[in-house]
Amino acid sequence: MTHMTDAPASLRLLEPLTVRRTVLRNRVVMGSMHLGLEDSHADLPALAAFYAERAAGGVGLIVTGGVGVTPEGAVSPGGGLLADAADAAAHRTLTDAVHAEGGRILVQLLHAGRYARGADLVSASATRAPISRHTAHALTEAEVEELVAAYARSARLALEAGYDGVEVMASEGYLLNQFLAPSTNLREDRYGGSAENRRRFPVAVVAAVREALGETGLLSVRTSLTDLVPGGQTSAEALDTARAFEAAGADLIMTGIGWHESRVPTVVTSVPRAAWAEASARVRAAVGIPVIAANRLTTPDDAEALLRGGAADLVAVARPLLADPDWVRTVGRAGAEHLTPCIACNQACLDHVMAGRPVSCLMNPRAGRETDPRYARPVPVEIGRRRRVAVVGAGPAGLTAAHRAAGFGHDVTLFEATEEVGGQFRLARRIPGKEEFEPALRHLEARAVAAGVHLRRETRVTPRTLMTEDGRPAFDRVIIATGVRPRDVDLPGVGEPGAPAVHRYDDVVAGRVRCGAAVAVIGAGGVGVDVAELLASPEGGAALGEPEPLEHWRARWGVADDDPTAPGGLTRPEPAERARRVFLLQRSPEPVGSRLRPTTGWVHRLELRALGVEMLSGVSYERVDRDGLHVTAPAVGGDGDPGRRRLVLPVTDVVVCAGQESEDGLAGDLLAAGWDPEAVTVIGGARVAAEVDAYRAMDDAVLAVQD
Repeated sequence: MTHMTDAPASLRLLEPLTVRRTVLRNRVVMGSMHLGLEDSHADLPALAAFYAERAAGGVGLIVTGGVGVTPEGAVSPGGGLLADAADAAAHRTLTDAVHAEGGRILVQLLHAGRYARGADLVSASATRAPISRHTAHALTEAEVEELVAAYARSARLALEAGYDGVEVMASEGYLLNQFLAPSTNLREDRYGGSAENRRRFPVAVVAAVREALGETGLLSVRTSLTDLVPGGQTSAEALDTARAFEAAGADLIMTGIGWHESRVPTVVTSVPRAAWAEASARVRAAVGIPVIAANRLTTPDDAEALLRGGAADLVAVARPLLADPDWVRTVGRAGAEHLTPCIACNQACLDHVMAGRPVSCLMNPRAGRETDPRYARPVPVEIGRRRRVAVVGAGPAGLTAAHRAAGFGHDVTLFEATEEVGGQFRLARRIPGKEEFEPALRHLEARAVAAGVHLRRETRVTPRTLMTEDGRPAFDRVIIATGVRPRDVDLPGVGEPGAPAVHRYDDVVAGRVRCGAAVAVIGAGGVGVDVAELLASPEGGAALGEPEPLEHWRARWGVADDDPTAPGGLTRPEPAERARRVFLLQRSPEPVGSRLRPTTGWVHRLELRALGVEMLSGVSYERVDRDGLHVTAPAVGGDGDPGRRRLVLPVTDVVVCAGQESEDGLAGDLLAAGWDPEAVTVIGGARVAAEVDAYRAMDDAVLAVQD
């Protein structure tokens, strides 16, 4: 479910909470997320607008993205710092904006340690992170003491900047977490060895920050409850660490799950919702201060259930507040079903961070661009400026464009050629682990209809459809969002007796055809990977299903954070048995999956390996016959061309995922019929078909519709 079913007055989410001397107006926290706007003083006004909009939307407490306490500890070279009076003065813009909207805000103090992207890395010991090119310098005892002082200095500056307090980041594999874990803390001095020694530095930081904040400043500590790395803390050690942070002066504990180098996903859409609630419940039972639950909490129902079940005192959501800045205000009133859901896709948020781009959101391209007039919220125009707008294609882009145009007061008709709206989302929701696309699609349709959009299903549009009976345009503006169609592959032998059946991927995913016991998937882009996972997964079909049960997911990924003695909260994974044999093939020579998105691609690659999918790159497709699919692939000493080998894959079916082509013919037809080119706009996949990109399509939709 994506909306609250309880009466608003009964919601625990909306109950106030007093922490130290600060009254929080509700139990919802915007958890820390780096937005790409923290690093330059010049960007802080835009960051202030972003946070102010969330504060105006009702969120009780905001925690900023991580801000460095020293230059070498910043996440990236030149990254944002809170190190001197000039930094504090610049941050006043941010705190004043949030306070003006009735919100509270903490700055997260962070030292990246061996995760910093520069060459001058420091850590507990001279180790190198798998995601870094450099080996860290082991901090001396004197340098450790200097860092304690640096944290305290930044905390004092935070108060000068107007923050209500700070959050100390001691999770996600950053520096303080690196001291806590045996695998990264190899020291033999008083900061290493026993669990008590390993937590000495992080606890000293918390104590120094507490002293710097005095009696009024709030102190939250985000602490790792399960590291999900070999040689990480045990659950028992993590709870002792949380108790030590409380004793050192923490007012709040926020749960942290996993390191950036973990090989277990923690927040992607395939992770079951509220997957880490038990970890939050364990720490809440261990400490006497309020606990903030975080990670994979996206819906009000999940958050409310967690509070009512006693697993936490507050809930932290970050990506959901990208999707809908009015998240809190919406759940507290009638019509909460119109809440824009987060689908945990990471496409425009975490992937953008990894690429050094400002964060946005697939479901809400306005996020991060609150000061850009092109993304302004629609305001109805004067009656004389209202227009008749036709939107052709009711996929995500078409639904978004239609909703936005209606928001400006235009008379909007949305045409869909099929009975069901949704475009590529109709297919995505059928992929195991992407069930979140189903409520997202329902939301996009519901909000368009609620805005007054006239939806005409099963209407294939031609120029005549958009004309009056006397041949004049019936609309002032046409937005073409007809999406893409699968590209065909010319494969000799198709249709011959006994040869494998060759299918388009959309027919397979939609369940219009069923595949046999062995399948070759041609094309290993995002669509090909999804199809390979679908066909190899235990369900092995295309029916809409329930999300994977949490206990099954934990077993597949080897999560044992409920075992107090398991280092890093890990155990041996128990992969699911594959439903059929699957070959995943691509023409390009690089490793299969290397072009997938940075924060989710590694998850897909591990899923494919666990399911036994056989992956080949550098493949040429020859023909199909009764023996199967004939290909050539790279090999040393092959029996064909030098360095090549001939293979016959014994498959029953071939699924073609070799890219897409734009469905853009209507635009040309309209221009040929005499339409004004200024009145016709093509967006989304109909404009650019390369690798189905839902964020680009949604961004197109917003930019295409101005007042």
